[in-house]
Amino acid sequence: MANRPHILLTITMLAWGGNAVAGKLAVGHVSPMMLTFGRWSLAIVFIWLLAWREVRKDWPVIRANLPYLLLMGMVGYTLFNALFYTAANYTSGINLALEQAAIPLFIFIGNLLVFRIATTSRQMIGFGLTVIGVILTVTHGNPLNLMKSGLNFGDFLMLIAVLIYAGYSIALKSRPEMHWKSFFTIMVTSAFITSIPFAAWEIASDKVIYPFGLQGALVVLYAAILPSIVSQIFFILAVEKLGANISGLYINLVPIFGTLLSVLILGEPLGWHHGIALLLVTGGIVYAQTGARKA
Repeated sequence: MANRPHILLTITMLAWGGNAVAGKLAVGHVSPMMLTFGRWSLAIVFIWLLAWREVRKDWPVIRANLPYLLLMGMVGYTLFNALFYTAANYTSGINLALEQAAIPLFIFIGNLLVFRIATTSRQMIGFGLTVIGVILTVTHGNPLNLMKSGLNFGDFLMLIAVLIYAGYSIALKSRPEMHWKSFFTIMVTSAFITSIPFAAWEIASDKVIYPFGLQGALVVLYAAILPSIVSQIFFILAVEKLGANISGLYINLVPIFGTLLSVLILGEPLGWHHGIALLLVTGGIVYAQTGARKA
């Protein structure tokens, strides 16, 4: 399987797209903070069994960069997922999937502002198309809705989550040199630790829903194994074979898979604006990234 990186990437994007469906299936069966905590509680066991040797070897580097690593795990893993699963209570799985497509856009803007990375007209056009697609999604096909009734709370939370993950991705440029297993293990460990206060708050405020039922338990298990562990490992292996540029293009499959799974599994209606938005966000990002590789 490791010699078939394209298959690894397709499975990865399918699992990440399915996370939007998992978020919707969790509603009423496991609360957002408990799902976040449960996800990383299970994931931490798997990853430490897999990577404890590498962590021990890299410990001097880890210890020297511990504040950075803990902050990155909290921001990229805990906060993003807490917002993502909370947003699922207020918006559709299709919207969750499509709005994730804005992550490359915000990374692009962040790199431009922070690192002054040069941009091309092709990139500007591509990301402009992505913006239009996201606007169509959050306004249900009518941008005037934003002025009339404001932004749906779930869509608002999802856009905040997208901004947070984009910031996390940009900050990865400062990642210390260590084995990828070590880095990922500390990220998951940080996510587990920092998800505890969120779960405690949910319990204290009497808003918690424990995953004692079959559906809730399966959602937690799916989130812990596929999007958290298997997909991350598959993606890293694929990048080693194909490089970051080609592998990165596959991320455009996430909103496509997420949308299709939301229709097939959740039975959500696919509006005309969803179809147009899907074409705009995926086409725009592919157009921009193709330009970036040539630049």
